[in-house]
Amino acid sequence: MSAYCWFDYATVILTGASSGIGKDLAIRLVKEHGCNVIGIARNVERLEGVKNELGALGHKFSYYSMDVSNKECWENLKSELTEKGIKADILINNAGVLPKFDSFLHYTTEEIEKAMKINFYSAVYSMEVMMPYIMESERAGIINIASSAALCSLAGTSVYSASKAALKSFTDSIREEVRGKCYIGLFCPGFTKTSILREQGEVASGAQKVMDFISTDCDKMVDMIIKGMWQKKSNRVLGADAKMMCEGNKIAGAKFNFICSQVMRLSGVSLFKSIFED
Repeated sequence: MSAYCWFDYATVILTGASSGIGKDLAIRLVKEHGCNVIGIARNVERLEGVKNELGALGHKFSYYSMDVSNKECWENLKSELTEKGIKADILINNAGVLPKFDSFLHYTTEEIEKAMKINFYSAVYSMEVMMPYIMESERAGIINIASSAALCSLAGTSVYSASKAALKSFTDSIREEVRGKCYIGLFCPGFTKTSILREQGEVASGAQKVMDFISTDCDKMVDMIIKGMWQKKSNRVLGADAKMMCEGNKIAGAKFNFICSQVMRLSGVSLFKSIFED
């Protein structure tokens, strides 16, 4: 570390810590900033893998396997941390799920509720339960990882975009309510090369090439997130595709969405096919 950073050696609660952005973020926070990271996810094997990957620094990564969309789980976590005398400084809500690209009429109620619970309500519950606890710290911070879909909703992403837009609006409101008492950051990454596409099922090679072309490397995305945290940015749009979507929506609005839909429709990529089917 070349210079002191406000979250150096902080205790960080991080959801979605077992893979993708969350895993890389946990490792970087431990290795580069000396943080003690409390990783939250469901998959114990993957969480243990993160701990093992840290080697001699593994003692700085502890974890809890829990359902982030269950408020009672957050209450239990807070009670356990309090009993152990652990004081957390920062909460990062990173857990998320990307439903398959599809027409809204093809989604089941279960798929809709799952996306809303994990992408939105998990942050609502974590902040409702943990904010007073976090704000006891002199360097309190809460960072919510939304998505470029919160800024520009494309065809086939209705449920995902709605869940992330809800998270953005919620975060923007809370920021003003606690301004001067707690740093609140909102980061909106574009497509990132992670395993989040697993919800799409088998992705054809053509579709994968398209996604690889527009996606940002996970390491680079984590670089941008950490830089934004360091600078205490309120809002950051991360990735070339995310910035293009944000600006296109600002300038052209519905016309930009129409153009994107036409490109998706005419691309012949199987990933987008069901979006426009009756």
